[in-house]
Amino acid sequence: MPLLTKGRYQARLAETDGDIAAAQALRTRAFRTAQPDRDAFDEICSHVLVHEGRNGALVCCFRMLVLEGGAELPRSYSAQFYDLSGLQSFDGRMVEMGRFCIDPDWHDPDILRVAWGAMTRFVDENEIAMLFGCSSFAGIETAQYLDAFAMLKYRHLGPKRWSPRVKAPDVFRFGARLRRKPDAKKAMLHMPPLLRSYLLMGGWVSDHAVVDRKMNSLHVFTGLEIGAIPAARKRLLRAVAG
Repeated sequence: MPLLTKGRYQARLAETDGDIAAAQALRTRAFRTAQPDRDAFDEICSHVLVHEGRNGALVCCFRMLVLEGGAELPRSYSAQFYDLSGLQSFDGRMVEMGRFCIDPDWHDPDILRVAWGAMTRFVDENEIAMLFGCSSFAGIETAQYLDAFAMLKYRHLGPKRWSPRVKAPDVFRFGARLRRKPDAKKAMLHMPPLLRSYLLMGGWVSDHAVVDRKMNSLHVFTGLEIGAIPAARKRLLRAVAG
């Protein structure tokens, strides 16, 4: 049973080992990893696959880990890189979205819309109160992203009571180090599409980026309280999800 069908795309949950293998293969291509992109979290997550309807091509995938509340955060992928002790007091079901990727040969913006529609339906059906994950910038050099990080610092840092603390050995502390005012055009040009979507819905980020050499990326912890999404944005999401 598909989670969502919109236009030429269909989103569904993985049902077989072959489905998960297909998602891992797409991730390997999209993230350009030397080794197959798979880990132990694949076994405990639900996987969403987005297919093109005419030829069945897998064009997008991501995985979700449902947690009953903040006390279960140590089980998450993000907890490897961030001290999430502040968020452990969060009362409500949470879902960690990870390994989000779109086939690099496909550039249709409807793919991202369908993916968010599927996530919206999953969040509503499972009474999720917070969505979180790691939002990644390609590469580990910070220079081209300074305006984007400055915008995150001045407009989108998370609540102090929940803000992740440093845990990883190699981080870029943009919250403390950057003094520049962001050029909005340059900032949005270099903001990853997934993170841009989070921010439009009222999402917030950590004050530092983890330098992940294994994945060749800089990533920031990103949180989104479902109750804080603006009403107009919720209507748009549910229009797609419906």
